[in-house]
Amino acid sequence: MKRTKKYSVAQPNHPRIHKITFMLNDDEYKTVLRYLDKYQIENKSRWYRETILSHILRTLEEDYPTLFNENEMRR
Repeated sequence: MKRTKKYSVAQPNHPRIHKITFMLNDDEYKTVLRYLDKYQIENKSRWYRETILSHILRTLEEDYPTLFNENEMRR
């Protein structure tokens, strides 16, 4: 039985060349470390990237343009 990878791997024709940096305070950093340890996440970079992008995509999906401002009524 062939195993499939759980996460997608960056394609050679789409290298990651843009760097984003952000700062956390002590409590935020401890919380992230506790989460990573609890769920045995070894690749922090991939986790940050997937977490941020999934939030962005979900928000964009919810805020699609409508004819009668339906999005504002749902909130």
